[in-house]
Amino acid sequence: MPTVIALTRFGPPDVLRPFQVETPRPGPGQALVRIRAAGVNPVDYKIRRGDFVGTEPACFPQRLGNEFAGTVIALGPAAPADGSIAVGTDVMGSAAAQAYAEVLVADIDGLVVKPPSIPWETAGGLPAVGQTAHVALSQLGVGAGDVVLVHAAAGGVGTVAVQLARDLGARVIGTAGEHNHDYLRDLGAIPTTYGPGLFDRVRALAPDGIDVALDLVGGEALTTSLALVDDRRRIGTTVDQNAVREHGVQRVGGRSLAALREVVDRAATGRLILPVRTFPLQDAVAAHRVVESGHVRGKVVLTV
Repeated sequence: MPTVIALTRFGPPDVLRPFQVETPRPGPGQALVRIRAAGVNPVDYKIRRGDFVGTEPACFPQRLGNEFAGTVIALGPAAPADGSIAVGTDVMGSAAAQAYAEVLVADIDGLVVKPPSIPWETAGGLPAVGQTAHVALSQLGVGAGDVVLVHAAAGGVGTVAVQLARDLGARVIGTAGEHNHDYLRDLGAIPTTYGPGLFDRVRALAPDGIDVALDLVGGEALTTSLALVDDRRRIGTTVDQNAVREHGVQRVGGRSLAALREVVDRAATGRLILPVRTFPLQDAVAAHRVVESGHVRGKVVLTV
């Protein structure tokens, strides 16, 4: 029986533990995928802590994990006729809180073939952050000549967003801890530290103003963005729903198969990098501790 990682109550990382489950059967238009790697994202530890209690019903055991890479081991009825996804095909895709597992069932039309040049661990951590960054920049209308401020630029979404924005012709300023400043420079961003005085530091780097801000952390980042960007429709947040309601900024991100394909193509040809730190599936507790610390460069990925 395959193993999944789940929780039976909300709490600290230690509530995560392995469970054995029956092997699921793919339905029409679905594939059974043997997981090789699954990304760990901040939303995972927020679910584990119970941050969404009251907005989403609790259903235990609660599984986690929204992105994966693996190999198709079975197909359900009505598989696509083009044959691009078949038994034995290596794939990447998104999941709805179920990717911390040895196997899962996924809709075939949401899968992308994994190029051989992308390592498994990178492939497992790319779908969610790649789609989020790509879709967010599109929603904010980022283009050539824009000055873009990316908060938490060294994280997974930030890493991809910096590179995509630079490729679009934007000038990028990224916030991160000082230990990640050289990393951001290598990605093509101008780094600055977060914390008190952020407004003044960014203003000094961009005296003519900021055109677009992408907030990936909330709090001070969003407040500073409101003070720096004139057009609130060009401020996007992935985390602060209150700011969307109160200040008219955009809730950005989401899934797009076209965006995923473009990001995967960039990664396959070396035009996009995503550093990863790996943990075995059984060490999901340790992986959560690292991600929850808020000091991850790139992505944390569980390997199976």
